[in-house]
Amino acid sequence: MQRWNDGRWAWRVVSVMMVVLSIIPSFHLSAQDYRAQAIRILRTVPLIDGHNDIPDAIRERGGLDSVNLAVSQPKLMTDIARLRRGAVGAQFWAAYVPSTTMDSGSHPAVYALEQIDLIRRLCASNARSMAMAYTAADVQRNFAAGKISCLIGIEGGHAIENSLGALRMFSNLGTRYMTLTHWRSLEWATASTDTARRGLSPFGKQVVLEMNRVGMLVDLSHVNDQTMSDALHTSQAPVIFSHSSARALTNHARNVPDSILKLVAANRGVVMVNFNPGFVSEAVRVYGDSVTARLDVLRAAGADSATRADSMKAWDARAPHATLAQVADHIEHIRQVCGVDCVGVGSDFDGITEVPVGLEDVSKLPDLLAELLRRGWTEAEVKKVAGLNTLRVMRDAERVAVEMRRPHR
Repeated sequence: MQRWNDGRWAWRVVSVMMVVLSIIPSFHLSAQDYRAQAIRILRTVPLIDGHNDIPDAIRERGGLDSVNLAVSQPKLMTDIARLRRGAVGAQFWAAYVPSTTMDSGSHPAVYALEQIDLIRRLCASNARSMAMAYTAADVQRNFAAGKISCLIGIEGGHAIENSLGALRMFSNLGTRYMTLTHWRSLEWATASTDTARRGLSPFGKQVVLEMNRVGMLVDLSHVNDQTMSDALHTSQAPVIFSHSSARALTNHARNVPDSILKLVAANRGVVMVNFNPGFVSEAVRVYGDSVTARLDVLRAAGADSATRADSMKAWDARAPHATLAQVADHIEHIRQVCGVDCVGVGSDFDGITEVPVGLEDVSKLPDLLAELLRRGWTEAEVKKVAGLNTLRVMRDAERVAVEMRRPHR
């Protein structure tokens, strides 16, 4: 009788344990708040976004007198409150210089100076929340003080007007990276939109080396594959792609092919993944091409603008949408090809008109890190993507600059 009771008791224990074990995983999954975990991580390491175009958006709306980021900006993707909700620790603000300044009779350098002035005034006018940063140490000091670091990146190498002296002065004004081209090729660097296979000219290689010497990061977003390769073989410091994704997943010329990702690994640079739907989703990219083709057909048929608009409504109804999960796919692909030390985030917020579902504005950035945690990434890996990789690249570039400026004996 005692043996039967012992057996019945043991069976009851096993049954209870099975019930508990069946409950624990689901309880864990439902209770585990990945965003809360991401926010907790971002209290220990600054989230660094490689590219935000709010300076140009502000300029287009009439300047700082017309746009106050201290109050809600529902028609924009960026304001102070949402930066705080997004736990953004440091932001590279793009001093974008339109390619039209190359042949409009105006000076790209003046436009860049005005954009740098806007960024500095933007930061100063929000001094309770923001502070300028020029080094990795500045970013960490501001982060410890609870402030968002403002970093300057010139978008478009035509800003220097073929002058190394201008490049040096932009560095003195606090510019921490320069994108070698924008949508148009220069005499010394070829853009991704160009069918030419040439890369950097001899002067272009001088530009890269001078950027190394003054401690400015070489940004290879927007350039073609040969320019990417030439710059990676020329640069003595790690390079960045401030807002580009993986071409193996989305076959867009603005994205980085695996062959270049392998060079980035050797260079110890960082690719900061872009949120532009056409760079993130192959279906969106293909749809975009189909829209262009459809409009070309309508124009060739002599359709007026109203007819074209009506025809495109049904076309647009079938439009696919990029998602946060697809952005995470690009991060994971880059990790697979060149390692977890070579990937970061470069949203392109307020420079894109469409966004992935789930990444509508700067407040959503922790959700992307939460998705990586959900996929099994460790907290140490997520910290690298969030900001540690970019801080390491900044420190390495600063070290190389000191070494290159050291007198040779």
